[in-house]
Amino acid sequence: MAESRNLDHLDWIQAPVEDGSDEHCFEVAAGDGDLIHIRQTDEPEKVVTTTRAKWDAFVLGVQNNEFDHFVEDVPRS
Repeated sequence: MAESRNLDHLDWIQAPVEDGSDEHCFEVAAGDGDLIHIRQTDEPEKVVTTTRAKWDAFVLGVQNNEFDHFVEDVPRS
């Protein structure tokens, strides 16, 4: 679900990028209750919200290489 409310007061954790810039970085923050908010640094007003259970399932899927097929053609440095 997309939101337009101000969530700048949250403690956003930014995923670093290889070139050290902060453009196009993902940020994640825990919100009220079991809500997790995700945004990009270049469009902080666009926030996607999910539940902790769904976020945990996604993170575990990444750790288990379940999404590797999405990046098979991406060159690695």
